[in-house]
Amino acid sequence: MLARFALAATVVLAAASQVLGQAATPQPESTTDSNWRRAGDAVGTATTTPEGDSASAPTPKAAGTPAGRGVSPVGATATLPNKHGQVWREYDISPYTLRVTTTSRPEQAIIDWVLRETGYEAWHSEPLGILSATARTLRVYHTPEMQAVVADLVDRFVSTEAESSTFSLRVVTVNHPNWRARAQQLLRPVMVQTPGIGAWLVQKEDAAVLLADLRRRSDYREHSSPHLMVNNGQSTVVSTLRSRNYIKDVTLRPEVWPGYEVQPGQIDEGFSMEFSPLLSADQRTIDATIKCNIDQVEKMVPVMIDVPVPSAPRQRAQIDVPQITQFRFHERFRWPVDHVLLVGMGMVALPVPADAKPLVPGIPLPIGSTPPRADLLVFVESQGKSVVPAQVSRSPLSQPKTYRGRY
Repeated sequence: MLARFALAATVVLAAASQVLGQAATPQPESTTDSNWRRAGDAVGTATTTPEGDSASAPTPKAAGTPAGRGVSPVGATATLPNKHGQVWREYDISPYTLRVTTTSRPEQAIIDWVLRETGYEAWHSEPLGILSATARTLRVYHTPEMQAVVADLVDRFVSTEAESSTFSLRVVTVNHPNWRARAQQLLRPVMVQTPGIGAWLVQKEDAAVLLADLRRRSDYREHSSPHLMVNNGQSTVVSTLRSRNYIKDVTLRPEVWPGYEVQPGQIDEGFSMEFSPLLSADQRTIDATIKCNIDQVEKMVPVMIDVPVPSAPRQRAQIDVPQITQFRFHERFRWPVDHVLLVGMGMVALPVPADAKPLVPGIPLPIGSTPPRADLLVFVESQGKSVVPAQVSRSPLSQPKTYRGRY
């Protein structure tokens, strides 16, 4: 009997110990990241596996990858996606970049022209594309069709060895567009995307006749017409800008006299013309982008502001609100080198700022006249490659004059 009683007591004690052990073990209330994490883990890194998920270990995150952003790790043997047939190619552009000394990053011109030709979206969507350039190498990852376009553009830069080409860029204004009536037979229209803008091709001989006829007009005015020396593919800017100061606002300051402080403002008005030409590989055609910006302050509208102070409770100060006219134009053209491109911008704000001065000397403006407007014309003509004279020994006093930085 004692043996049976001892055995039964042992069984009861073992069962009670098991029940008490299970009750003492804490059970997790949830499997959220905020409740459980290993020592050393960042907050928000879960260590438990929800029910129904695989028990396999989670994929380790790449070093430096922020947690919880859905960034997939990339292995050491990963390759670029090429489901669209993309290929990697490198182009030697050093024959061009080593000869261009007018800019510190001549390779940027190649990047810009590739983007103009192919479109920006082609490199930021499907299929995956990469476009990168150093001073010697252009690296491209894209489809074979896109690689053909890039290769053609690179040839246009490298084949000409970045020789300087002379382009004549004339910016002309006349007060009335009636010149078109006489020149209609000389103009061959060119398609333009910007509304209100006209463009034509003119034979070089006819362009000379047209310019001579315009110069005989009393309202003819030419705004900066240098013969530009530009490198193939590079950009040249011709601009005439001036700063115009005005009182933008006032701030109450009782500790200074007269009790307020004016806040000055400044507006740059005038015109800026950017010209970027690119000759074809056979030197027969020109691709060029023309960008024109004109800002004109028509007038300053005065506004009286109350600035009371104890010594002058009715004191007032004047501020100015500028009334501005802006013109923006950006187009790309292609034409043969033996023709002149003529672009008519229409009746726009006068490119050169004018303050109650006559457009033509000796002819006063009428009383109460509106802000000046004029028909803006741009003549672009290729003059061929520049001729570099043979170097001869010169004394220090007979060095030729340079105009570096003037245009």
